Amino acid sequence: MAFWRSKKTTQNEDTVGQSQSASAGETANDANDQVTEARAAEPTSRNTSNETPAAPKPTSGGLFSKMRGALSKTRQALSTDIRDLFKTEGRLVDDEFLQELFSRLIRTDMGVASAEAIRDDVATRLKARVVSLDEVLDTITQQTEAMLLQESTEIQYTDSGPTVILVVGVNGSGKTTSIGKLANHLHKSGKKIVLGAGDTFRAAAVEQLTVWAGRIGCEIVTGKPEADPASVAYQTVDKAIAMGADVAIIDTAGRLQTQSNLMQQLEKIRRVVEKKIETAPHEVLLVLDATAGQNAISQAQGFSEAAGCTGIVLAKLDGSAKGGVILPIREKFQLPVKYVGLGEGVDDIAAFDAAAFAKALFAQ
Repeated sequence: MAFWRSKKTTQNEDTVGQSQSASAGETANDANDQVTEARAAEPTSRNTSNETPAAPKPTSGGLFSKMRGALSKTRQALSTDIRDLFKTEGRLVDDEFLQELFSRLIRTDMGVASAEAIRDDVATRLKARVVSLDEVLDTITQQTEAMLLQESTEIQYTDSGPTVILVVGVNGSGKTTSIGKLANHLHKSGKKIVLGAGDTFRAAAVEQLTVWAGRIGCEIVTGKPEADPASVAYQTVDKAIAMGADVAIIDTAGRLQTQSNLMQQLEKIRRVVEKKIETAPHEVLLVLDATAGQNAISQAQGFSEAAGCTGIVLAKLDGSAKGGVILPIREKFQLPVKYVGLGEGVDDIAAFDAAAFAKALFAQ
């Protein structure tokens, strides 16, 4: 898409507002009070760097444990369904068994193509043999891992200056919460973060992101209701450069009237951040709601085409019995799944790991 690298500018882009920094010593109550002020002003920045983040929940012991907990609903449904195929200690892998297995895999929302691939792999390895439940689950796990393998889940950081990340997705997908979790994750790894509340058409999103910034202890740039999102994006990158931040994470509108409007707004956001940093944005992350199942794919189609996405964040994985949807998502978009949401806490996000995911999905 050539327009992503257009050097055109508009009058609105040259007339962005000035950012203002609030006191570093404001309290959590002060931050909440200033949300109202931000909604009545042009894009401003608020320094929340001295606020104390919310205490994280204790972890249950490693990525596999977190994945296993998040996928418990899917695993319980799968385990029950596949276990039902084994009325005795062993089962002959014949055409009848393979058809029944296929039907049960489909129930996880992994889609026809993925279920067929797993069924066919089981047939290749085990057909005409009497096998145990454990053998079948092990085979399915190996094939699922192979289907989910990807080159890298790492954020592609720029060599110099702040890395700019745009986050897109439909309203209700968990976009704003995912931004907060990602910001906290990167902050805890030692990165200096600036948030940009670019979903200016939804006051609740601005307020929610402001609260996240207060918990984490990072800067946030906001704008008045229905302010130009590109102006907020510009101010966010400008602030990130001025304070020597490592990462600028910019929220974008989750609901637009038409695909044309979406294209135009995202084009403008890209163009204004490019004015500040020629290679930006460096990542465009698409947030998908795991609980939406197959609907997540259709809901995200417009964003994936319009935004030039570089990766996926799969949110609300812990609330879904349809965790298999990650397979058709990978197949459909050919994008790496970079992060998964594993719960409601600030620390409940993790870089995606194909082996841990596949094992957690089918573990007994």
